[in-house]
Amino acid sequence: PRPHPTAPTAMASNVTNKTDPRSMNSRVFIGNLNTLVVKKSDVEAIFSKYGKIVGCSVHKGFAFVQYVNERNARAAVAGEDGRMIAGQVL
Repeated sequence: PRPHPTAPTAMASNVTNKTDPRSMNSRVFIGNLNTLVVKKSDVEAIFSKYGKIVGCSVHKGFAFVQYVNERNARAAVAGEDGRMIAGQVL
């Protein structure tokens, strides 16, 4: 059985581990993230300017953002690489 889909919410899903090539190419790894301070909602707020986020997962020290397409992911990498967030350079 599959989980029943829930009503859409403002926050993206937590799913960022699909292995199909299209998903993998539209996913962004965010390393060196101060996850003691930066939360999922913060990551989404920072990265949503590059396109629709369909998934976001935050882990200890890093996060993944899943975009609809590869163009959004490339724009996010270009725009945010080297940015300082909460005292740490991404």
